[in-house]
Amino acid sequence: MRVLMVFTLLLVAIATALSLAHALELPGKMRLKEATYKAVQTIYYPGFTIGGFAEIGGILALAILLYSTPSASTRFWWTLASLFFLAAQHATYWLVTHPVNNFWVRDVAMPRSGVAFFSMFARKQDGDWRDFRNIWEMSHVIRACLAISSLTSIAVAATLFADG
Repeated sequence: MRVLMVFTLLLVAIATALSLAHALELPGKMRLKEATYKAVQTIYYPGFTIGGFAEIGGILALAILLYSTPSASTRFWWTLASLFFLAAQHATYWLVTHPVNNFWVRDVAMPRSGVAFFSMFARKQDGDWRDFRNIWEMSHVIRACLAISSLTSIAVAATLFADG
C-alpha cells in the first residue's frame, strides 16, 4: 500500500507541476503581443501532451488506492477528495482548455496522431486571438488550483493518516 501511495503522490505531483507551470506563466504571457504569444504557444507540444499522461495515471492510481482503503477511515475521504479534484482538473482540460488548443497548433507540423488528438472537441477557429488566450490561460489557473487541492488532499491522506 505504501508503494502505491508514493507512486500516486508522484503522479499527482507531476500533474500539479505541469498545471502550476502554465498558471505561473500567466502574468508574463498576458503582456505578449499576438505574434509572440502564438509563437510561444507552440513550444508546449509535445512535452506537455506527454506529461498529461500523469493526470490519467494519477486518476487511475487514486481510484485503486481508494478501492483499497477502508471506507470507514479518514484516509478514505481525503483520498476521495484528491480523486475528485484531479478528475475535475482533467475534465477542465477536456471541456475548456482542449477545445481551444487546436487554434494554437494549427500551424505546427505533427504526425497524424497529433492532428487527430488536437482536433477532438476543437472549437471554431475564427475569432479574436485574445479570446482564445483568455480562455486558455484562465483554464490553466483553474486547473492549477484543482491540482494543488488534489495534491494537498493526497498528501494529508499519506502523512497524517498513514496508520489509520
